[in-house]
Amino acid sequence: MSSAVAQAPHALLTHLQGGAEAFVALRRDIHRHPELGYQEVRTSDLVAERLTAWGYQVTRGLGGTGLVGQLRRGSGQKRLGLRADMDALPIQEATGLPWASQHAGRMHACGHDGHTAMLLAAAHHIAEHGRFSGTLNLIFQPAEEGLGGAKAMMDDGLFERFPCDAIFAMHNMPGYPQGKLLLREGPLMASSDGLTITLTGKGSHAAVPQHGIDPVVAGSSIVLGLQSIVARNVDPQAMAVITVGAFQAGHAHNVIPGEAVLKLSVRALDRKVRATLLRRIEELVDAQARAFGVGWRMERVTGYPVLVNTRAETEFARRVATELVGAARVEPQTVALSGSEDFAFMLEQVPGSYLLIGNGDGSDDGANGGHGACMVHNPGYDFNDANLPVGAAYWALLVERFLSDAA
Repeated sequence: MSSAVAQAPHALLTHLQGGAEAFVALRRDIHRHPELGYQEVRTSDLVAERLTAWGYQVTRGLGGTGLVGQLRRGSGQKRLGLRADMDALPIQEATGLPWASQHAGRMHACGHDGHTAMLLAAAHHIAEHGRFSGTLNLIFQPAEEGLGGAKAMMDDGLFERFPCDAIFAMHNMPGYPQGKLLLREGPLMASSDGLTITLTGKGSHAAVPQHGIDPVVAGSSIVLGLQSIVARNVDPQAMAVITVGAFQAGHAHNVIPGEAVLKLSVRALDRKVRATLLRRIEELVDAQARAFGVGWRMERVTGYPVLVNTRAETEFARRVATELVGAARVEPQTVALSGSEDFAFMLEQVPGSYLLIGNGDGSDDGANGGHGACMVHNPGYDFNDANLPVGAAYWALLVERFLSDAA
């Protein structure tokens, strides 16, 4: 029998659980009306309306549909940023829930509706009850899903106009117990680069291949050669992924096509490894193209950096997590993920930390079952509403601890 004694619920968490119903309704409203990246007009309007009503100074138009709600109190000089993403995905929802998406081909399949609602619930509590001295910047970001909304907000002067001494963000994580908080110092999420390689040969009839220059053969050799980069140019203890997600060439069985296209996903958890992968891919493609006599060009279509949590800010975030939910509900150094996040851009400019909150592990224990345990980017996924008061309480407590008079 275990001798461990469960920690009594934190008073702040208990208080926010008592008022969670209104923000569950708000989250489900956002869920019914998902908007893709840079199209978050309704969501942005809703956020701005609520923040303004609660006394925040709202600035809109950063990165298109992004906005910042600022609240200042006391004479404190410290400045804190909290970020939530707002965009949805081009997926047809299949949950069958009463609050399912009302828009064909679009759904909140990554929980950004929940992230937005958590930060709004925290904003409401902080406006009414928050005890802090300093400047709080609540950043509601568009277009996280592959479109670089964080970078767009920064290009519009986010941190010049709203300086932050530290910045934090949170994402839900299916597969972990609901409400468990997971943190990690150092690299947490991988860089992500999408490469499109076009090989140009010379088309011909399949019966006379000697009259053509076959880009399919060249592309096949490149696909095989790419596997050697991870195996032979990267430390075996380092994470690196090169995936050829598409190989497109020709339309007929009796024609050697004049062109072939490869589409690659390249990921790493180390900035130097990322640079090595990109350099070696270019060198290998050039060498193979020369060997087969085909022309080539490469387009880099995406590029998210490695998400690196800074030491002091992550340790601070751990202390807040432990105070709120107890050590048993905190994973202080969780495993790194091969997925990517554009919050990484913000962390390149401002120290901070990105943490995860368990969305359910599929068990029958409490709120752990149902759609919340389904992995993100899946038509059967839904954000776990039991996390709304947990996430909101975490943000409210973090604000009070970071912007305390004694800080």
